[in-house]
Amino acid sequence: MSNSRRLFLKGACIAVVGASGFTLARAKSTSATNVEPACKYALVHDETKCIGCDACSIACREVNQVPEGVDRLEIKREGPFGEYPNQQFHFTRISCQHCDDAPCVKVCPTGAAYKDPKTGIVCVDEWKCVGCQYCIAACPYQVRFINPVTKAADKCDFCKETRLKENSLPACVSACPTKALTFGDITDPQSQVVQVLKSTPSYRSKTDLGTRPKVFRIASQSGEIEL
Repeated sequence: MSNSRRLFLKGACIAVVGASGFTLARAKSTSATNVEPACKYALVHDETKCIGCDACSIACREVNQVPEGVDRLEIKREGPFGEYPNQQFHFTRISCQHCDDAPCVKVCPTGAAYKDPKTGIVCVDEWKCVGCQYCIAACPYQVRFINPVTKAADKCDFCKETRLKENSLPACVSACPTKALTFGDITDPQSQVVQVLKSTPSYRSKTDLGTRPKVFRIASQSGEIEL
């Protein structure tokens, strides 16, 4: 599809959306969110094993051709905690949470944001995206951005269009030198990700919002503050 045709379609979408008040598109996206996928991919980040080396974010950028200035995946560093020489840092993964009940999908007026019916991965169809940024505003995890090359909303998609198509693990998982990341289908009781979640206490971010995120975290003990 040529750029001119894409721009035409975007303009047409904006006009239609403005006239309809988003009713039809939002109803479609809501119904799509409620469809149960054939499997549900999830990720576990073991913060006790993470060393903040950035191998995951570098691999993500290279494999998915993420432009400079934006990130699908970041590692947030906090610390140091404790007294020298026993100081430690706390590393937190910042990326799309692939919510079961995704606010970004609900507000998208064109259906560009959607949940893949096969994998449960929250995706973006860049050809449908009109750059309205409603999904960016709706995301409670603040992990979406406008790709400066495609001009469409972008974020982590678990390497759905790259590594998963090759039946390989997401780039971040393969690149991690300490095996701090585990990926798999949480509907499969025999999967590694389920075994990890069964054997180790974990937590998820902002579960009080009802989004049911599919990125789980094993909490690092370092950095806790005792009151």
